[in-house]
Amino acid sequence: MRKFIVTIEGKSYEVGVEEVGAEASVKTIAAAAPQPVAQQAPAAVSAPVSGEKVLSPFPGLIKKFLVNEGEAVKKDQPVLILEAMKMDNDITAPCDGKISFKTEVGKNVETNALLAVIG
Repeated sequence: MRKFIVTIEGKSYEVGVEEVGAEASVKTIAAAAPQPVAQQAPAAVSAPVSGEKVLSPFPGLIKKFLVNEGEAVKKDQPVLILEAMKMDNDITAPCDGKISFKTEVGKNVETNALLAVIG
């Protein structure tokens, strides 16, 4: 038996593969019947956002908040880290004011997603 380490989405797994002779047996298994999908409730409509929006410049993972909720921030101050393509990117405040985060650490966001509001 040969052992390999396989990495999938950042997690490593040790797998063993047994070599077989020229004749390998194949067993066909019928696919399971699909389960009914539960209907999702409509997303809650949030109140209009007042203040300067902080939008995601590209898709990525919210890695860390650099300031606390409600904290006063200055223009161009880094407020959170957005990881994209294995690189950490500082997202900065577009203006002075108090910050209100509209996302959470560990969440994947798309381009132009609302990250925070500064008002």
